[in-house]
Amino acid sequence: MRKPLVVALCALALAGAGATPAVAAAPSPTGADTTTGTAPATSLTDVVNDTVGAVADTLSGLTAPKSAAVNFAGTVSLSNCSGSVVRMPDSTASDPALVLTNGHCLESGFPAPGQVLTDRASSRTFGLLNASGAKVATLRADRLVYATMTDTDAAIYRLNTTYARIKSAYGIDPLTLSGSRPAAGTAISVVSGYWKRIYSCSVDGFAYRLKEGDWTWKDSVRYTSACDTIGGTSGSPVVDDATGKVVAVNNTGNEDGARCTVNNPCEVDRNGGVTVRQGINYAQQTYPFTACFTTGNRLDLSASGCTVPKP
Repeated sequence: MRKPLVVALCALALAGAGATPAVAAAPSPTGADTTTGTAPATSLTDVVNDTVGAVADTLSGLTAPKSAAVNFAGTVSLSNCSGSVVRMPDSTASDPALVLTNGHCLESGFPAPGQVLTDRASSRTFGLLNASGAKVATLRADRLVYATMTDTDAAIYRLNTTYARIKSAYGIDPLTLSGSRPAAGTAISVVSGYWKRIYSCSVDGFAYRLKEGDWTWKDSVRYTSACDTIGGTSGSPVVDDATGKVVAVNNTGNEDGARCTVNNPCEVDRNGGVTVRQGINYAQQTYPFTACFTTGNRLDLSASGCTVPKP
């Protein structure tokens, strides 16, 4: 799991010591995801977030692999993760907009194994990015529609505005969730609004089960090694380069080569065999959600074909 809380504190320390942006902008994966909650809003937290935001801005100039077609438009930065404004295949311009990120990015902390959260009040904010990665607006949620870390690692927020209003005000369209399962070999881009970096690689294959600490996810996307995602990329949309549609949400990677521990997920096959792939990163498929939203972007977990975990 890829939350950059330790990275943020390090950036703050470097900034206080008079470090240059070039030095501060060299984060590495950390074990920060063992933290199970987000610090309450304090003056220190505000300073940390402001500093990390400035550090993240400098990263847009790095030479990370970038797809010619895929850009940052419609992605968002959270206080601790990445995300994107998304629409379902049948969503309309007048529908309330949705934001997709990871379940482990919730401001309330990690959902417990087996826990599914639905229809909760939320006032979370998101920094909306344009194609070049510049922040153009702050969007606000009014509900947490769905969140879990069981079988998948996803959270979907409802904003207090519509796709049409976002388009009119900022010229930005949402990303569309694909209704189809991606295939091995698909060229993909992992687009991090937090770090303003795009990682380009391919779908290497799928993990029947991916186990990390107390959590287990099903049919996870495994990247080829070029997508060497880091803390803060959690919740990034995984975009099919050919279609421009979202096929997964980035969530974790094996950092140290440990077996099935937090920040070190392992693959478990149908026969119970365990494989550890140090340095390899993963995402959770998003097509199952397209069957769970009906007219007006309303969540309907009883809808035909909706297979995501229920409360």
